[in-house]
Amino acid sequence: MKYNYGLVTIATVNFENLVNFYIQFLAQEPDKFIPKVYAEFQIANLCLGIFKPKKNNEAEFTTNNKNSLSLCLEVNDLKSAIAQITKLGYPPPGEIQTASHGQEIYVYDPDGNRLILHQSH
Repeated sequence: MKYNYGLVTIATVNFENLVNFYIQFLAQEPDKFIPKVYAEFQIANLCLGIFKPKKNNEAEFTTNNKNSLSLCLEVNDLKSAIAQITKLGYPPPGEIQTASHGQEIYVYDPDGNRLILHQSH
């Protein structure tokens, strides 16, 4: 089996709010955009898609349970990234952690999806 392409997608019933959050947080407009349905951002080698599920599928995507998946974004300046997401109204609930690969912090988007912002040593 050969795979041609991969992307990470986030399903949301709060489409406009979540797309606006990522426009502001990533400081870029979506590369592809279908109003009220789909937005796609190219972030370095990652493609991030945000979509609104069809009405009959919404229950599958709306959950308040913690998710084990995280969107990890490597940044050049962790403190600036924290300041930017805090300015958007979503401050990190915890402190910067030191990991074997550098420093990181967990933050959450408006839907509660975990983002791990990471700065290498």
